Amino acid sequence: MTNVGVIFEQLKNPPLSPFSKGGKAYRQSFIHQTSRPLPLFGKEGQGEICFEWLKPNHAVAVVIFRVLLLTVALLSVSLADVWAHDDQRPAALREVGFDQKLDQRLPLELVFRDEAGKSVRLAEYIKEKPVILSFVYFKCRDLCPLLLDGIVRSLRAISFDVGNQFDVLTVSFDPADTPALAAAKKSDVVSQYGRSGASVGWHFLTGDQSAIQKLTESVGFRYTYDARSGEFGHATGIVLLTPQGKASRYYYGIDFSPRDLRLGLIEAAANKIGSPIDQLLLFCYRYDPATGKYGLLITRVIRIAAAATVVLLAGFILLMLRRERVASGYGRIL
Repeated sequence: MTNVGVIFEQLKNPPLSPFSKGGKAYRQSFIHQTSRPLPLFGKEGQGEICFEWLKPNHAVAVVIFRVLLLTVALLSVSLADVWAHDDQRPAALREVGFDQKLDQRLPLELVFRDEAGKSVRLAEYIKEKPVILSFVYFKCRDLCPLLLDGIVRSLRAISFDVGNQFDVLTVSFDPADTPALAAAKKSDVVSQYGRSGASVGWHFLTGDQSAIQKLTESVGFRYTYDARSGEFGHATGIVLLTPQGKASRYYYGIDFSPRDLRLGLIEAAANKIGSPIDQLLLFCYRYDPATGKYGLLITRVIRIAAAATVVLLAGFILLMLRRERVASGYGRIL
């Protein structure tokens, strides 16, 4: 029977599965009848499909092996180029970062200048409320405006008010910035925020190189200056400070979760602000320093759900007992 005949015969009368009785004999005979890889169909309901292939062609195998070797070589060269390029990055970019120094107290004795040019100490702004600390330079045209816009958007999304429950401190890390530039930036930001009291709670400071360096080092803010372009390389983020001047939380980027900010402010204020719902959220969420966000603690959520279930069951049982007593008393009266 020709190969085509074998195929049609196979389709008309499928043989047993090669894993059932008779399958092995069929497989052996089928191999001798054709030189092409054809499927062996199982009986209806058995579901097995097997393929018997030709003996490997050594020439084809050699070609495939060479192609694989060439591919691996090209990938190795590409990765080497990437690593070499990474190692050759400018030192200025390698030094940029924002390291977390949680629970470290800031040097509150440092002296800066406010928007009016008056000399002030950090201790005058960090004493009674939690403070959001941010670093910008007022001549920046890229990241700094985006950072300030992100702070404003996030703060407008929470019910706490700047100047009431907390304050904001924006410090320039460019010693060339002047109080006039600080005043102009403050006017724009406070107007964008649009809540009363912000002008007395949001401060824009400038200072000399020594004070700036000590403050930025105390919170892990690392930046560099490019003399050719006159611009700074820096990271973006904010630091949440306690009323004692300790770094409590770090939030990175230019857009911040209002929920995370609210929970961080409550914790930084030692739970002196916020509602009972906020306290419940703090029980269910925990700050993760690696990500700078609050993550859900599923075990605590389960505990709360279990406690609520017990309370509901106890209430239901008491209600049923009370109804039964009332019904029993009514029956005796009758």
